[in-house]
Amino acid sequence: MDKVTLEILGRQVTAAAEGMGFTLQRTGRTLYVKEASDFGTALVGLDGRFFGYPRTIGVSHFLDLDCGPTLRAVPDLEDGDVIITNHPFLSEGLSTHLPDLNLIRPYFHEGRIVAYGWCFIHSADIGGRVPSSISPSNTDLFQEGLMIPPMKLVRRGEMNPDFLTLYRSNVRTPDQNMGDVRAQLAALHVGRLSVAEMIAQHGVDVFLEAQEALQDYADQKARAVFARIPDGEYHAWDYLDDDMVSTFPVRIRLTLRVNSGRFALDFSGTDPQVATAYNIPTLGRRHAWFTARLIGCVATHDPSIPMNAGVYRAVTAFAPAGSVVNAEPPAAVGVRQPTGRRIFDMMTAALLQGDRTLMAAASGGVSTPVVLAEEETAQGDRNVVVLEPMIGGMGAREGHDGVDGRDSGTSNLANNPIESIEAAAPVLVLHYGLREDSGGPGRWRGGAGLAFTFKVLRDGCTVLARGMERCRFPPWGAFGGRPGLPFRVILNHGLPGEQVIGKIDQLSVEAGDTVTILTPGAGGFGDPFVRDPEAVLRDVILRVVSAESAARDYGVVIREGAVDAEATEALRAARPPRDTAGIDYGEEREAYEAVFDDDAMARLNAALFALPRRQRGRARLRVMQAAVPDMPQAGHRPLVEVLADSGAARLRFEDALAALVRA
Repeated sequence: MDKVTLEILGRQVTAAAEGMGFTLQRTGRTLYVKEASDFGTALVGLDGRFFGYPRTIGVSHFLDLDCGPTLRAVPDLEDGDVIITNHPFLSEGLSTHLPDLNLIRPYFHEGRIVAYGWCFIHSADIGGRVPSSISPSNTDLFQEGLMIPPMKLVRRGEMNPDFLTLYRSNVRTPDQNMGDVRAQLAALHVGRLSVAEMIAQHGVDVFLEAQEALQDYADQKARAVFARIPDGEYHAWDYLDDDMVSTFPVRIRLTLRVNSGRFALDFSGTDPQVATAYNIPTLGRRHAWFTARLIGCVATHDPSIPMNAGVYRAVTAFAPAGSVVNAEPPAAVGVRQPTGRRIFDMMTAALLQGDRTLMAAASGGVSTPVVLAEEETAQGDRNVVVLEPMIGGMGAREGHDGVDGRDSGTSNLANNPIESIEAAAPVLVLHYGLREDSGGPGRWRGGAGLAFTFKVLRDGCTVLARGMERCRFPPWGAFGGRPGLPFRVILNHGLPGEQVIGKIDQLSVEAGDTVTILTPGAGGFGDPFVRDPEAVLRDVILRVVSAESAARDYGVVIREGAVDAEATEALRAARPPRDTAGIDYGEEREAYEAVFDDDAMARLNAALFALPRRQRGRARLRVMQAAVPDMPQAGHRPLVEVLADSGAARLRFEDALAALVRA
């Protein structure tokens, strides 16, 4: 295909996918869709992969999803049919938790399929054990809601009435949900019109050829960026705070093997799948939750790259079956997002080892929808509202501060306006802004997290905040930059009965209670004591950094609204030299890994994976508790105190591991 036609079609398929997205947003019913933009749209090729994907609207990190297994499961498609599924395992990872309703419509031309339209929305509720369906303490998929295998929602343009009856009977917010489903159908219709226009302009053969040619082009451009990483192996690992069954962290491990611009991702050494909802259903293959960080890298360093699945052709992946990143059914997967976010950070750390100019320090690393569920009425109705999808800051990188209150990990998600929140839920928003001192200090400061306080106006409400992470190990800094602040939740902050809350599953609140959500700031980049003092002063004026932090963390003395140059020079000169190589994971992680280092965890996991799957969680807990019997809940007692005698804890670990191996 000639380059001009290819470029024109590349812009057209992107515009078509974005047009589908704007249609979905403007016609959607729930705050998830019309405000937070928690949805996706795309044009799908005959290979089941996306060849047209938005740049500016919707969830950006699902570019590497595969519609092929779902299409093969419903082979008898006719014009006007629409497939629906939310089943993580039967769709083979197209849907990664039950609230994500995926719709696919075949687009016909002269009696044959020439492409497909795809969209998903995050439903406000899909049934299950708790309002909004997702709870970190769910223990299997059956608790998480209505499971829909790949099937026809629409047959020849007519909605399937039996499916609708079943669906409406199993969700708490049927009218809101159906409003979003109808918006999805509208988006797919807009996609069909766009495909017809492109075929009319270019011809069907050129349109079909473009599906492959655009992916070839993206592959070439992506490899040029990947080639900046020297050949070799790069290792990184990170942790979930815990699995809500125990208080022990859950480890995910990555080995990135680079060979002439080809990436092989190996998650061997990752902990077994957990008994709660933090698992990811990837089937152990290349998947969007594995590769999502790469699109941010590639698009940053080559903004002209087409947005399609060809970006990932040079990438392969392996994850052990039964691990937390390749869970086997019927594992609960509703809160798979925090695990995916740790993979983002691990990929970032691995790439930084190869080229420090390629990536930023760790982002805030959370995406936590704060949900308010009202008490059920006598009629059985229950109002369930997402107040805010809370995120952290963006990591700093060479030459640039991180963005405050914004995180590119799942970019294009938006906040809910305060007016919309207060109109939809019985709350009064008292404060919504940036969290002072939360961004990691650095020559380039990490982006600040968010501070959100609301007052509950009605008795009998429940607050849910799934995806809370970084309560124990804060987002790390790089090359002299310091970590950001960890996640915190406070009930009745500054009032009688104030209480610091750990991870929220279901928090019962009454009228008059206040809830304060403090999200993590991102990691800093570079030595903070060489940051421009005027930049520090500007941060203090904007209340992103306090005057106390300016002196302590940056060596900048501010008096009467100005930099005291002489005092600043003296303070900076008195500080001992700081190590500016590598990554600063923070003192909590250092204390933890003084007992549970990489070698120890590799040997433990080798022993665990030799056991039947159902025995692994209990065996792991026995070994960990033998080493540290009093492991605190994340965000409470510091690990530097709990693990002060790391040598004794390590000896207990070795004895317990040896007993496990002998058994």
